[in-house]
Amino acid sequence: MTPMQVLKLVDVTKRFGTLLANDAISLEVGAGEVLALLGENGAGKSTLVSILFGHYVPDGGHVEVLGRRLPPGDTRAARDAGIGMVHQHFTLADNLSVLDNVMLGTEPLWQPFTRRAAGRARLLETARRFGLAVDPEARVGDLSVGERQRVEILKALVTVGRGAGAKALILDEPTAVLTPQESESLFATLAQMVAGGLAVIFISHKLDEVLRVSHRVAVLRGGRLVATLPVEPGLDPARLASLMVGREVTTVQRRREAAAASPVHATPPGASGPPAVAPPVPVCVLAAATVLGPQGQRLLEGVDLALAAGEVVGIAGVSGNGQQALAEVLCGERALDSGTVRLGDDLPPARPAAWLARGVARVPEDRQGVGAVGDLSVWENAVLEHVRHPRFSRRGWLRRGDAIGHARALVERFDVRGTEGQGLDMPVRRLSGGNLQKLILGRALCGAHDPARPATPRLIVANQPTWGLDVGAVAYVHRQLLDAAARGSAVLLISDDLDELFALADRIAVLHRGRLGVPRPPVDWTRESIGLAMAGADPAAPTAAGLPTRSAAAQVTHAP
Repeated sequence: MTPMQVLKLVDVTKRFGTLLANDAISLEVGAGEVLALLGENGAGKSTLVSILFGHYVPDGGHVEVLGRRLPPGDTRAARDAGIGMVHQHFTLADNLSVLDNVMLGTEPLWQPFTRRAAGRARLLETARRFGLAVDPEARVGDLSVGERQRVEILKALVTVGRGAGAKALILDEPTAVLTPQESESLFATLAQMVAGGLAVIFISHKLDEVLRVSHRVAVLRGGRLVATLPVEPGLDPARLASLMVGREVTTVQRRREAAAASPVHATPPGASGPPAVAPPVPVCVLAAATVLGPQGQRLLEGVDLALAAGEVVGIAGVSGNGQQALAEVLCGERALDSGTVRLGDDLPPARPAAWLARGVARVPEDRQGVGAVGDLSVWENAVLEHVRHPRFSRRGWLRRGDAIGHARALVERFDVRGTEGQGLDMPVRRLSGGNLQKLILGRALCGAHDPARPATPRLIVANQPTWGLDVGAVAYVHRQLLDAAARGSAVLLISDDLDELFALADRIAVLHRGRLGVPRPPVDWTRESIGLAMAGADPAAPTAAGLPTRSAAAQVTHAP
C-alpha cells in the first residue's frame, strides 16, 4: 500500500552565480517513510534541504506539504506546516532545563508570563507519542550526548505544526557524535517515530546506517538527482558509493602483518624466554599532562601518551571529553597546567609557530573557523601557516608569484576541486567541506615544500579529519594519512567515527572526562567494549599509556 504523500519537491532549481547547486530536482516522501539523501560534499544536499526548510528561495520549482504549496523562503511557514529539522551540531543551552530549551523562542516577547504548564504537557505528550523518554526539568548540561540529541529531536517535533503536530523531520548526520549504544537507541526511536506516521529525510555519510534505517535512497551528484532506489537485498554500500561519486570507490585500511624484522634486544645472560621487542623511539611524549578549563574543571587529567614514528594512534571518545584540549596541547595552542610534553628531546613553548617550525602538522576539527580564513583566497589559505618562510616572503614582503605557484601545485596534487572558472583568488569559503579539507590537509603535509615531493612531518595531529565528508573524500584523506605514516610520520587520529579508528589505527585509546585509557590494538576492542569505555562504564580501562611494544608491521593497502 502506497503511503500518503507528505512532502513533495517539484523541479527545484537553485543557482549561486554560475554554480548550479540544484538542477530541477523532484522528490516525494510519504508518511511513515525514511528517505535517505546521499551525495558527495557539494552535491547539493544542504541546498536542497535548506530550500525545503525555507532557508533559501529556489530559482525554480516549489515545495508541497500534504498537497499545499509552501511560500518560498519562509521558515515559519515550513515549521507551521509541520516540518522540523535537527542539525548536525547541537543548538541547546547547557545552563537551561530541557523544558526551557524546548520552549525557547516559541512564545512572543510581549507576553507577560510563560505558559510552562502547557509547554510541559505538550513536551510530555510528544515524548510519549514518539517514545522519547525525557525529564523536562533536567539540566541539559548534565545530559549525555545521546540524551541531548533526544532533546534536539523533541524540540524540532514540539515546535512545529501549530498544534497539528509534526509531519516531517529532517535529520542531518544524526549519529556523528554518538556512541554505538546511543546510535542503537536513536535507531529504535526512529523506528517508533516512523511507526507513528512521521516522514523522515535522513542525511548521513555512514552507508551501513543508511541501508539499515531507510526505505528508499535518493542520490545527488553535481546538483542532479541521479538515482532513487528502494532499499532491498542486493543494494550495498559499494553500489551507493559508486552512485555518489560516479566511479568505483576503494576503501583504505591498515594492513597488519607479523614482523619478524622488528628490532629486538639480546636476551640477558641467565634469562629465559624469547628476546624482548625493542620499543620504537618516541616522537612525542605526554607525561602526567593536566589542563584546566576557565572554571577550574579538568579538561585533561594526568594524561600519559607516547607517539612513535610510523604509527597511527587513535583517540576515541564522546565529543567534549578533552579531545580538543589534547589536540591544542600537541599543536602548541594551549599550555599544560602541570605535567610535560616533549617533542623528541625538546620542550617546545606553547606557541603554534614553534611547533610548526619543529615539524608538527595540524588538521583542526573546525576546518572553517580554525583551519581557514573564509574571506581570504584559496592561494592565501594554502600558504597561511608558512607565509614567513623564505620561499614565500623576503624582508617582510610577500612573494606573491611563488605563493600562487605553490598553491596551484597544491590544488593539483591534492585534487582540490571547485576553483574552476573562478581561479585561486576565489574566497576559500566557497569551497565544499571536502575540498576545503583537502586544501588544509595538503597544506599540513607539504608545509613550504614542493607538493610534488611532500615533506614528512614529525607529528600529524588530525582532529576529526573526515567529519561530514563524503565517502570519496574520506577515502582520499585516509590514504594521505596512511601514506604519511608509511614515510615515518607519527599520526595522532582523534575521531568520533569508530569505523575510521578500526580501519587506520595501530592502537586505540579512549578519552573520557579528560582521562586517557591505555592504547590497545584494534583486535583487543569490540564496538561494544569501546562504546562502554566512551560512556565511562568500562571499569577495567586503565589510565596510563606507555610506548607500544610493536609485534606487527603496518602498511597501506587499498581494499575494495
